[in-house]
Amino acid sequence: MKKALMLVTLLAAGYTAPVFAASHGMNVCVSWSNFREERWKTDEAAIKGALDAAGAGYVSADAQTSATKQLADIEGMLTQGCSALIILAQDSASIGPALDAAEDAGVPVVGYDRMIDDPRAFYLTFDNVEVGRMQAREVLKVMPKGRYVMIKGSPVDPNADFLRGGQQEVLQSAIDAGDITIVGEAYTDDWQPANAQKNMEQILTQTNNGVDAVVASNDGTAGGVVAALTAQGMAGIPVSGQDGDMAALNRVALGTQTVSVWKDSRALGKAAGEIAVALAGGTAMDAVEGSAIFKSPGGKELNSVLLAPIPVTKDNLNVVLEAGWISKETLCAGVSGVAVCE
Repeated sequence: MKKALMLVTLLAAGYTAPVFAASHGMNVCVSWSNFREERWKTDEAAIKGALDAAGAGYVSADAQTSATKQLADIEGMLTQGCSALIILAQDSASIGPALDAAEDAGVPVVGYDRMIDDPRAFYLTFDNVEVGRMQAREVLKVMPKGRYVMIKGSPVDPNADFLRGGQQEVLQSAIDAGDITIVGEAYTDDWQPANAQKNMEQILTQTNNGVDAVVASNDGTAGGVVAALTAQGMAGIPVSGQDGDMAALNRVALGTQTVSVWKDSRALGKAAGEIAVALAGGTAMDAVEGSAIFKSPGGKELNSVLLAPIPVTKDNLNVVLEAGWISKETLCAGVSGVAVCE
């Protein structure tokens, strides 16, 4: 009765329940934090492919960057019936009620890409601390001394701090030696490029353009950073990113971005679909193939699978071309003097 009344309230408030384009048997529900980032459509296609192969149905809802809407989305999907639930959390700290509801319904949960610090959620992602290390290593190779800016991710996404921790590990010795000074640092609300650009513009103003390198935590924020640098005639200083976004890989080829750490979201999505099906079929979290214990910053032990990322620079752009991740036409637009584009 309580759940029925809650759903009626949500519908009255303009909430639209997800439509089940699903099988009569197993249905896997996916709650997306948003679809504004290019990569999520690739992740979704891979999840769908894995579910199709298993004969399972796919149901989804887009929280549109609202933690409140995400809880409503999940409540609505659980009310209609889910065999397993995949959550890309908008705000990991406030997702607890969704886990309570899933537990009450006997539905296993996969925390997708972003950690949910709760043992009831299986943690599936890439090794984000290593992503941060890779970003910092590549920027440090190009700029071993100078004034650095750290453009971080969303303050409500645990990945932002995992990345920042990995970056610091690599940069610390150079900081201790006095070779590097961090002259600016900012979180980026919702990982939005426009917010990253605004942050970078403010730091450039505060430092009188005294910046030699930027460690940006994903390709979206890198895009905002490059826009701010370009406006000041500073395009080409080292900038990092991650995700292998098409525009970012083109920037790598052009020389306005140093590295995009490629996390093949096709592999992540496929793994998510397969793990969700296994959990729905009764497989215990610790029995999932390849699973290991991940100790969270909060001291909790999470069953997890962490995939390996690949740093892509101008020297190994062939990796993403040969994997069919991007077309040569898109990668090489406006590019000259780069081997893979000749």
